[in-house]
Amino acid sequence: MQIHILPTAIEIFLAVLVLVAAIYDFRYRRIPNRLVLTGICAGFALNGFFFGLGGLGSAGAGFGLAAAIYLPMFALRAMGGGDVKLMVAVGSLAGASNWFVLFLITAIVGGIMAVGLLLVRGGFSRTVLNVLRIPRALLRLRAPYRDHPELDVTHSTAMTLPHGVSIAVGTLLFIALSHNAG
Repeated sequence: MQIHILPTAIEIFLAVLVLVAAIYDFRYRRIPNRLVLTGICAGFALNGFFFGLGGLGSAGAGFGLAAAIYLPMFALRAMGGGDVKLMVAVGSLAGASNWFVLFLITAIVGGIMAVGLLLVRGGFSRTVLNVLRIPRALLRLRAPYRDHPELDVTHSTAMTLPHGVSIAVGTLLFIALSHNAG
């Protein structure tokens, strides 16, 4: 999987977008719609400016791939709507191939952050049990949160993590790694 170095203007916009989103998500546990809409529009505009029609296609593919991966998690109440919209905006800025690498980095960062949170707050064994319940419920074609409300990110008993922070860390790591790979 090859990383394509983004133009500096896109990298800067991407970094500012995820940092502002992380601050909002950490402080208020939400990501503003205006922010992600600006990110989506900038993704298409900047990619179109730098790469023409191919850039618009790349922005659309990044948007679509992010939506295809994140919308099912939102539907299963494993992810908040702001997180989905932020990753769609990141996808429109980074393009599909870069977004997938960025997604993998973000997933690793999010996993490390989640384990750290569990070690600090407790509940590690309960979380492992819940993780094992998810595939079992999906195999029965049932949403996992139906039988176990703590698997619903909107439920008061759910242990949640501001995913906007892990998206920001993953994105900044991706930008740094893309320069080392190039």
